Amino acid sequence: MSDALPRTVRPFVEFPTILRAHGFAVAPDQTIGFLQAIDLLGPRDMGDIRRAGLAMMAIPKEREEEFDALFRAFFLGLTATGAVETEEEPVPAHEPTGAEADGEEIDPESPPGEEAATLERLSRRGFGVGEDALTAFQREARSRLPRRRSYRFQSDPRGRLLDMRRTLRDAARRDGEVFTLARRRRKERQRKIVLLVDVSGSMKARTEAALQFAHGLMRVAERAEVFTLGTRLTRVTPALRLRNRAQAMERLASVIADVDGGTRLGDGLAAYLSVPRYAGFARGAAVLVLSDGLERGDSGAMVEAVARLSRLAWRLDWLTPLAADPDYTPATGGISAVLPLLDHLGDGASTQAVARHVLSLTARQTMTQPRPQRGPTALT
Repeated sequence: MSDALPRTVRPFVEFPTILRAHGFAVAPDQTIGFLQAIDLLGPRDMGDIRRAGLAMMAIPKEREEEFDALFRAFFLGLTATGAVETEEEPVPAHEPTGAEADGEEIDPESPPGEEAATLERLSRRGFGVGEDALTAFQREARSRLPRRRSYRFQSDPRGRLLDMRRTLRDAARRDGEVFTLARRRRKERQRKIVLLVDVSGSMKARTEAALQFAHGLMRVAERAEVFTLGTRLTRVTPALRLRNRAQAMERLASVIADVDGGTRLGDGLAAYLSVPRYAGFARGAAVLVLSDGLERGDSGAMVEAVARLSRLAWRLDWLTPLAADPDYTPATGGISAVLPLLDHLGDGASTQAVARHVLSLTARQTMTQPRPQRGPTALT
């Protein structure tokens, strides 16, 4: 990846990688901010680059000396200390404005799914490979994922449309004699699938299984995109393209910086829609949100984003682990507010439940009828 970058830019992309290897939580968007700061400042000396790194990568005050040692080693060629062994501790949240955010952290002993947190916690978490429970899904998915009619045509003797071009071409080879009328039909291609995975602290018990399912989906789907939502939006599709699941999970651990942190679903969905390329992925796609929908504070941003997403997508389904309870009712502010905008609200408590829903999308698809009306559906 770095070999494709200009030589002048390459060191500024490699330096955050060095920081992550020494225990600093540097997210991909912070690397981009670091590059933008350098471009904006037009640094006159190494001190300007150092200050841009401290500001944009949110280096804690107590670790500035370690940062300076790595900075001198990388940019000036001086000797640096090895990777520092530190105890696991929450990384303090930093808002986009640069100010630290005070919030109530999730009690690690409390059952997952009971409470949403606002505090952003940047950390690195390993994702295990686990048992291969996706074999049956991958075996069936190749033929059962939803499809749609393409704008392209293909020859078909039983097609409903007349292929006049081929008919005239065959007639020209036979001195104008027309023996048969060539026919054609519209091609079919797999419909795009967009998976939005909640990796916040309230979904901690389901994060690993959801990401393993996302990897299994990427292996069999012709066109799929996967994003994670927590306190920020992260596109993880490139990492999931690795065929080996263990390597893909290791790559995810280095890419997702907000795992097990706070919950900002509304902001994350709004960020997704604010990028034209990402919003284009959802146009005409089957969009699945794997989340408990627990959002702190006003759910207005979440409702507005879901409304826009539902207008773009072919269908918008929300799978929550809370729906595994037969007595579950969407009583939380966020889910109850977006329920009229969803095509389906269902069980997302297990890989089997999610896989079963994805495989059922073909049965829900009616290509000859208009797009279904939005409205709350029965839980399954």
